[in-house]
Amino acid sequence: MLQKLIGFSLKYSGFIVMVAVLLLAFSAYQVPKMPVDVFPELNAPTVVLLTEAGGFAADEVEQYVTFPIETSVNGLPGVRRVRSSSASGLSIVWVEFDWGQDIYRARQLVSERLSAVREALPPNAHAEITPVTSITGEIMLVALSSPDGHVSPLELRSFAEYDLRNRLLAVPGIAQVVAIGGELPEYQVNVHQDRLALYGLTIREVVEAARAAHSTASAGYLPSVDRLELPLRQTARVQSADDIKNTLIKYHNGAPVLIGQVADVALGPAPKRGTAADRATPAVVISVQKSPGTNTLTLTTEVDKVLDDVEKSLPTGVILNRKVFRQTNFIQRSVDNVVEVLKEATIIVAVILILFLLNVRTTVITLTALPVSLAVAMLAMWWFGLTINVMTLGGLAVAIGVLVDDAIIDVENVFRRLRENAAKPEADRKLPVQVIFEASNEIRPAMVLATIIIV
Repeated sequence: MLQKLIGFSLKYSGFIVMVAVLLLAFSAYQVPKMPVDVFPELNAPTVVLLTEAGGFAADEVEQYVTFPIETSVNGLPGVRRVRSSSASGLSIVWVEFDWGQDIYRARQLVSERLSAVREALPPNAHAEITPVTSITGEIMLVALSSPDGHVSPLELRSFAEYDLRNRLLAVPGIAQVVAIGGELPEYQVNVHQDRLALYGLTIREVVEAARAAHSTASAGYLPSVDRLELPLRQTARVQSADDIKNTLIKYHNGAPVLIGQVADVALGPAPKRGTAADRATPAVVISVQKSPGTNTLTLTTEVDKVLDDVEKSLPTGVILNRKVFRQTNFIQRSVDNVVEVLKEATIIVAVILILFLLNVRTTVITLTALPVSLAVAMLAMWWFGLTINVMTLGGLAVAIGVLVDDAIIDVENVFRRLRENAAKPEADRKLPVQVIFEASNEIRPAMVLATIIIV
């Protein structure tokens, strides 16, 4: 096979040079578009089901939430394994499919089963499928803190949850943004039991009134106002704690009873589910996760542009730290290592060939093997759907050493055979093409064996 390839290359040398140039040009165009990750996708296609069931103990979550969901997805086609974890008020079910399964088809199958099983779950249980992300999808951690205490944890979490998170989700390629730490703001209605007894009310009546205080329902429209439809705007939307305080519960002895008369209403923190810190200061940490197949370097650049705009409008006293964790640091270090190895290999090859062979042409021929081989390797990775990651870059760095060794030995042997052939009498000389063919095949078996041993 190698002999035929070498013979074809020598016979159609002009065609081979043209193909090499086209490969280099195409790789320069295609490689920047390839997905970049820290590690390759090592996990089978997995759909994650997350269910919140507030007020249930771990064993109750296992019995009434996790088990029905597991049972419903077990029989799906292509499922290789179902795993679950149950905690107080929370259930997580991992549905793993066979390798090669389309993740979006798998999500559709799971969604259909989940819709059917929702009726069997407790009334207050909320089940959903988490966004598509990979095992190495967390590309960045961003921290918001106020070291001088000028901004409260409640305000920090509010800014991170409702402002920064939405702006990051608008970046194409971002799958999920999760805020951790701080204090999540919520309207709290703290009822006084003695006042309830005074007006003959129950907790349920207060809850129903508070729930009805906020509504986004349409108020309808007037069908014909000067032959036009006139929409009506309703104002039953909560803008502040006072709106809830002034909500009517019922009439008592002909007088209206408001929520504010029987309860204290305020904007306060929800019960904490975890905490976070940055440089020994309480903070809100935001985890940014990407979709599979997205170029991490390009996506991080887009996220940085958003964060640059956010920093201009940060509340006074808030510090944004985007250096908590950046996946691009590991990737860039691996890319730099490959580039450094390529530079060093080029210099070493050039010096050795010039010193030992004293021929510029052989040096140039040998050096062309490095970029062409790397271009072919990158295009092969793109063709098979592989990603640029630490493992593939490490393999390329090792392969460059083998490539340099092969190129030097091959060119040196060809150059020596050509020189020996030129020193022979004219009648005994062979054609240069034949000499090159024989010289290349002379060392090829040994080089193949050495490469196999190294690998």
